[in-house]
Amino acid sequence: MKIKCVVVDDEPLALDLVCNFVNKTGFLVLEEKFDSALDALSYINGHEVDLMFLDIQMADLTGMELARVLEGRKGKQSPKIIFTTAYNQFAIEGYKVDALDYLLKPFGYEEFLNASQKALKYFEKQTVTNQTTAEDYIFLKVEYQLVKVMLKDIVLVEGYKDYVKVHLVGKNAPLLSLTTLKSMEELLPEGQFMRVHRSFIISLDQIISISKSTVNMGIMNISVSEGYKEGFLQFINKWIN
Repeated sequence: MKIKCVVVDDEPLALDLVCNFVNKTGFLVLEEKFDSALDALSYINGHEVDLMFLDIQMADLTGMELARVLEGRKGKQSPKIIFTTAYNQFAIEGYKVDALDYLLKPFGYEEFLNASQKALKYFEKQTVTNQTTAEDYIFLKVEYQLVKVMLKDIVLVEGYKDYVKVHLVGKNAPLLSLTTLKSMEELLPEGQFMRVHRSFIISLDQIISISKSTVNMGIMNISVSEGYKEGFLQFINKWIN
């Protein structure tokens, strides 16, 4: 397996070091390097990138801001991120945007390789998942454990600060999981679930009724926002004569 990478760092020495590490790692392919987060964003919007080694403290746009911009894009797969920074106070923030790992400068090749192998395992797992029949369940991080959730039991997923609320059939209280709505959108099968709002993903099987731009999910009514209306209309048009 080959993983397409970009490296983003506004320090020339750090940029060259990470690029050299990428080039000596057989399963990584260096597509481009950037000393500006804005230039990296422009490139990623037009090219397929699997993994990004991303510095956090940069002048034009910080690495954390770039990660959030990528996370908020509609209908596009975002590259996974390994942060590289001299400031360890950003570790928690990094995991809030689903970073694969966090390298604290100065780091050597061994640390770099360990983080890269973590990325390799992630992409190998994704490949296996895509090649096999879709499972009828997922596992979610809830507090300090992984909880198995059947897809048929999910009514909707609601974004809530740094978490998501997963509302389930027959349950009064939702599950609260430390992940992002973007990650849930990528995890849930497209034919069964649809994002209809910046804060909501709904189960198409659990829809009770549709009225104008509102979907009745039983437990609540969800407004279909303008940015997601086109995809939703394509779904409901097959029921309209």
